[in-house]
Amino acid sequence: MTGPVPTKPLLRVLAGEKFAVPPIWLMRQAGRYLPEYRALRAEKGGFLALATDPEAASEVTLQPIRRFGFDGAILFSDILMIPWAIGQDLTFGPGEGPRLNPPLLDGLLAGIPGLSQGGYPFHRLDPVYETVRRTVARLPADVTMLGFAGSPWTVATYMVAGQGSKDHEATRSLAYRDPATFAGLLEAIADLTIDYLVGQIDAGVEAVQLFDSWAGSLSPAQFDDWVIGFTARIVDALHQRRPGVPVIGFPKGAGGKLPRYARETGIDAIGLDETVDPVWADAVLPPGMPVQGNLDPLALLAGGEALDGAIMRVLDAFPERPHVFNLGHGIGQHTPIAHVEALLARVRGA
Repeated sequence: MTGPVPTKPLLRVLAGEKFAVPPIWLMRQAGRYLPEYRALRAEKGGFLALATDPEAASEVTLQPIRRFGFDGAILFSDILMIPWAIGQDLTFGPGEGPRLNPPLLDGLLAGIPGLSQGGYPFHRLDPVYETVRRTVARLPADVTMLGFAGSPWTVATYMVAGQGSKDHEATRSLAYRDPATFAGLLEAIADLTIDYLVGQIDAGVEAVQLFDSWAGSLSPAQFDDWVIGFTARIVDALHQRRPGVPVIGFPKGAGGKLPRYARETGIDAIGLDETVDPVWADAVLPPGMPVQGNLDPLALLAGGEALDGAIMRVLDAFPERPHVFNLGHGIGQHTPIAHVEALLARVRGA
């Protein structure tokens, strides 16, 4: 990274500085475990209505900052905003994951105007950028504004199948059957993601995270091509177009492929999911690379001694490495608020 020396704790760690007490934020920290979030979502009538209302989305982004004083505020949005912006209908049914229609199983590019025509209507994402602007104007001076996007492989799995799946059979089958078309889809998603993240940065985001939630379902060769290759494409473009803005990579489930991901993508920091041994990660990742994670969300749900022990195992794993404390994945909706308060007290008092 290049640019001015950061002053906010989270940005300083992402730039390579080690803190005795690591900065902390939690994935999905703005969400269903908070009563104030549930009330506002009910008022707005659903997730997408909430995420595309800048005033409401900004309020949701700020709710955990007011309640807990986290060091980072992450934009309230979803990794599937790009498919929605280019023409797929995005819905969130009760008790189920997101759905995209039409799925791209047939008539791959022709079914989505934003892909087949080589562009997409940026105005559909204007509410996201306005959410960032409103949030930044209200953030405490020492809190970092975080933006994010889904990585091309993970976004493609939803676009092709229309929903999440365990083995991503539809998407991987397409890649085997028609590799040129599949590569074209990933290239289009990557280029759209670059523009989307640049828009977030221009609105006030200070660091971004790439979520590759389904990276763990791939073979080593597929991981190299579809995760490492396209992440590197995005990171390189962001570093060129907006130098000094750190990029956190989060390839969930990558396991033993993490060191290669860290070395070859150009990311500035790497997020570790809860299945990764943090002691092993500290030993094999590039020296000095900041890490983020990796408390098990279920340990936070359990609380008590289980939570205390899990927190200390993460903290003790990185004696010299820059570290942002976080979960290994998103906070669960049934997590007691008292457990989050205990987590903050333990981390900041350790």
